[in-house]
Amino acid sequence: MTSEINPQDWQKDFISTNLIAIGYNAWLGYLNGNRGAVICSTNSPHLGVSGETFTSHFVSRKNLAPFLNAWLAAPDTVLMQRHFMNGHILQAVDSYNPEKDVVFLLESGNKVAFCYLTNLPITPLQCFQIICKKWADFQPHFAPSNK
Repeated sequence: MTSEINPQDWQKDFISTNLIAIGYNAWLGYLNGNRGAVICSTNSPHLGVSGETFTSHFVSRKNLAPFLNAWLAAPDTVLMQRHFMNGHILQAVDSYNPEKDVVFLLESGNKVAFCYLTNLPITPLQCFQIICKKWADFQPHFAPSNK
């Protein structure tokens, strides 16, 4: 008996492992530039004390079309699901609900996967709040001086 490996399984695992960071970036980007997409690349991971980290960016809708044209037009970049072209990605960005959903593109090697994340177990706003709370927990607390 042979078992076939679904190439999209690693993408699902990556998203579930990094969902809080993806949601955080989506909400922060939404707060700063309205609608857009989170772009993540696994091509140059940074190895640190807490494991691997990956480059992630939020590209606002107004900058997304030129970004996609340049990025996906590179001769060595292949969009994994061919029926998802720039127009479809832009339409998803125009219609997604930023309070519940995330438009996400994941680059690995020379391939890009388009993921429209809906019905998430945790909202982008909740992801943002979790990161902000954890960030505050690690900031030094200074006692007021008694002068």
